[in-house]
Amino acid sequence: MSPRSSSHWHADRAAWRLIGLRYLPLFAGLNLAWEIAQLPLYTLWHEGSPAFIIFSVAHCTVGDVMIGAAALALGLIVTRAAEVEQWHFVRLALVTVLAGTVYTVFSEWMNTVTRQSWAYSELMPVLPLFGAEIGLSPIAQWLILPLLALWLTLKFGADSGGRS
Repeated sequence: MSPRSSSHWHADRAAWRLIGLRYLPLFAGLNLAWEIAQLPLYTLWHEGSPAFIIFSVAHCTVGDVMIGAAALALGLIVTRAAEVEQWHFVRLALVTVLAGTVYTVFSEWMNTVTRQSWAYSELMPVLPLFGAEIGLSPIAQWLILPLLALWLTLKFGADSGGRS
Protein backbone atom coordinates (compact mmCIF):
# COMPACT_ATOMS: atom_id res chain seq x y z
CA MET A 1 0.00 0.00 0.00
CA SER A 2 1.45 3.40 -0.98
CA PRO A 3 1.63 6.25 1.54
CA ARG A 4 -1.09 8.15 -0.35
CA SER A 5 -3.56 5.30 -0.39
CA SER A 6 -5.74 3.51 2.09
CA SER A 7 -7.51 0.21 2.32
CA HIS A 8 -10.83 1.94 1.53
CA TRP A 9 -11.86 3.21 -1.90
CA HIS A 10 -13.14 6.53 -0.54
CA ALA A 11 -9.69 7.35 0.87
CA ASP A 12 -7.84 6.24 -2.27
CA ARG A 13 -6.84 9.15 -4.53
CA ALA A 14 -6.46 6.77 -7.45
CA ALA A 15 -10.08 5.66 -7.04
CA TRP A 16 -11.35 9.24 -7.08
CA ARG A 17 -9.28 10.04 -10.18
CA LEU A 18 -10.51 6.90 -11.89
CA ILE A 19 -14.13 7.70 -11.08
CA GLY A 20 -14.01 11.43 -11.77
CA LEU A 21 -11.65 11.56 -14.72
CA ARG A 22 -12.43 8.29 -16.47
CA TYR A 23 -15.66 6.59 -15.45
CA LEU A 24 -18.03 9.56 -15.15
CA PRO A 25 -16.95 11.34 -18.37
CA LEU A 26 -17.11 8.05 -20.28
CA PHE A 27 -20.46 7.19 -18.71
CA ALA A 28 -21.76 10.67 -19.57
CA GLY A 29 -20.74 10.30 -23.21
CA LEU A 30 -22.33 6.88 -23.50
CA ASN A 31 -25.56 8.14 -21.95
CA LEU A 32 -25.65 11.21 -24.17
CA ALA A 33 -25.37 8.98 -27.24
CA TRP A 34 -28.06 6.64 -25.88
CA GLU A 35 -30.44 9.50 -25.06
CA ILE A 36 -30.09 10.88 -28.58
CA ALA A 37 -30.51 7.44 -30.17
CA GLN A 38 -33.70 6.65 -28.23
CA LEU A 39 -35.45 9.97 -28.94
CA PRO A 40 -37.80 8.44 -31.56
CA LEU A 41 -39.04 6.05 -28.85
CA TYR A 42 -40.66 8.96 -26.99
CA THR A 43 -43.49 11.24 -28.12
CA LEU A 44 -41.20 14.19 -27.42
CA TRP A 45 -39.44 13.45 -30.73
CA HIS A 46 -42.58 14.41 -32.69
CA GLU A 47 -44.20 16.84 -30.28
CA GLY A 48 -41.33 18.86 -28.79
CA SER A 49 -39.65 21.93 -30.19
CA PRO A 50 -35.96 21.57 -31.09
CA ALA A 51 -35.00 23.67 -28.06
CA PHE A 52 -37.07 21.51 -25.72
CA ILE A 53 -35.65 18.33 -27.22
CA ILE A 54 -32.09 19.62 -26.66
CA PHE A 55 -32.99 20.61 -23.09
CA SER A 56 -34.55 17.20 -22.45
CA VAL A 57 -31.53 15.31 -23.77
CA ALA A 58 -29.19 17.42 -21.63
CA HIS A 59 -31.46 17.08 -18.57
CA CYS A 60 -31.77 13.31 -18.96
CA THR A 61 -28.03 12.88 -19.54
CA VAL A 62 -27.18 14.84 -16.38
CA GLY A 63 -29.76 12.77 -14.50
CA ASP A 64 -28.23 9.56 -15.87
CA VAL A 65 -24.78 10.63 -14.67
CA MET A 66 -26.14 11.44 -11.21
CA ILE A 67 -27.92 8.09 -11.01
CA GLY A 68 -24.81 6.34 -12.32
CA ALA A 69 -22.56 8.05 -9.75
CA ALA A 70 -24.94 7.11 -6.92
CA ALA A 71 -25.27 3.54 -8.20
CA LEU A 72 -21.48 3.18 -8.45
CA ALA A 73 -21.01 4.63 -4.96
CA LEU A 74 -23.58 2.16 -3.64
CA GLY A 75 -21.74 -0.63 -5.45
CA LEU A 76 -18.44 0.42 -3.91
CA ILE A 77 -19.99 0.56 -0.45
CA VAL A 78 -21.89 -2.74 -0.71
CA THR A 79 -18.86 -4.60 -2.09
CA ARG A 80 -16.64 -3.01 0.58
CA ALA A 81 -14.25 -1.93 -2.15
CA ALA A 82 -10.69 -1.15 -1.23
CA GLU A 83 -8.05 0.31 -3.53
CA VAL A 84 -8.77 0.19 -7.27
CA GLU A 85 -6.47 -2.78 -7.85
CA GLN A 86 -8.56 -4.80 -5.41
CA TRP A 87 -12.00 -4.02 -6.82
CA HIS A 88 -14.10 -7.08 -7.61
CA PHE A 89 -15.44 -6.11 -11.03
CA VAL A 90 -18.28 -8.63 -11.24
CA ARG A 91 -19.72 -7.84 -7.81
CA LEU A 92 -19.27 -4.09 -8.29
CA ALA A 93 -20.88 -4.22 -11.73
CA LEU A 94 -23.83 -6.31 -10.51
CA VAL A 95 -24.68 -3.94 -7.66
CA THR A 96 -24.18 -0.86 -9.84
CA VAL A 97 -26.37 -2.24 -12.64
CA LEU A 98 -29.04 -3.47 -10.23
CA ALA A 99 -29.22 -0.11 -8.42
CA GLY A 100 -29.42 1.87 -11.67
CA THR A 101 -31.99 -0.47 -13.19
CA VAL A 102 -34.25 -0.51 -10.13
CA TYR A 103 -34.19 3.27 -9.93
CA THR A 104 -34.88 3.57 -13.67
CA VAL A 105 -37.88 1.22 -13.55
CA PHE A 106 -39.26 3.29 -10.66
CA SER A 107 -38.56 6.56 -12.49
CA GLU A 108 -40.11 5.37 -15.75
CA TRP A 109 -43.22 4.22 -13.87
CA MET A 110 -43.39 7.47 -11.89
CA ASN A 111 -43.00 9.66 -14.97
CA THR A 112 -45.12 7.72 -17.48
CA VAL A 113 -47.91 6.49 -15.22
CA THR A 114 -48.20 8.68 -12.12
CA ARG A 115 -46.92 12.11 -13.21
CA GLN A 116 -47.35 11.58 -16.96
CA SER A 117 -44.28 13.78 -17.54
CA TRP A 118 -43.44 11.91 -20.71
CA ALA A 119 -44.89 9.21 -22.92
CA TYR A 120 -43.59 6.47 -25.16
CA SER A 121 -44.15 6.51 -28.89
CA GLU A 122 -45.53 3.45 -30.64
CA LEU A 123 -41.92 2.52 -31.47
CA MET A 124 -40.93 1.88 -27.82
CA PRO A 125 -40.89 -1.80 -26.94
CA VAL A 126 -42.42 -2.17 -23.49
CA LEU A 127 -42.33 -4.66 -20.67
CA PRO A 128 -45.44 -5.09 -18.50
CA LEU A 129 -44.33 -4.56 -14.89
CA PHE A 130 -46.45 -3.94 -11.81
CA GLY A 131 -49.52 -3.10 -13.86
CA ALA A 132 -47.70 -0.61 -16.09
CA GLU A 133 -45.77 -0.76 -19.32
CA ILE A 134 -42.11 0.19 -18.84
CA GLY A 135 -39.93 1.00 -21.82
CA LEU A 136 -37.30 -1.59 -22.68
CA SER A 137 -34.85 0.99 -24.01
CA PRO A 138 -34.24 2.68 -20.64
CA ILE A 139 -33.97 -0.72 -18.97
CA ALA A 140 -31.45 -1.86 -21.58
CA GLN A 141 -29.57 1.40 -21.08
CA TRP A 142 -28.98 0.52 -17.42
CA LEU A 143 -28.16 -3.10 -18.14
CA ILE A 144 -25.54 -2.18 -20.75
CA LEU A 145 -23.98 1.24 -20.15
CA PRO A 146 -22.72 0.91 -16.56
CA LEU A 147 -21.12 -2.43 -17.47
CA LEU A 148 -19.52 -1.01 -20.57
CA ALA A 149 -18.31 2.14 -18.82
CA LEU A 150 -16.90 0.16 -15.88
CA TRP A 151 -15.20 -2.35 -18.14
CA LEU A 152 -13.64 0.34 -20.35
CA THR A 153 -12.62 2.39 -17.31
CA LEU A 154 -10.92 -0.50 -15.56
CA LYS A 155 -9.40 -1.91 -18.74
CA PHE A 156 -7.90 1.34 -19.99
CA GLY A 157 -7.86 3.57 -16.93
CA ALA A 158 -6.74 1.57 -13.93
CA ASP A 159 -3.14 1.13 -14.95
CA SER A 160 -2.48 4.57 -16.40
CA GLY A 161 -4.95 7.13 -15.08
CA GLY A 162 -5.19 6.11 -11.47
CA ARG A 163 -1.69 7.05 -10.39
CA SER A 164 0.33 10.24 -10.43
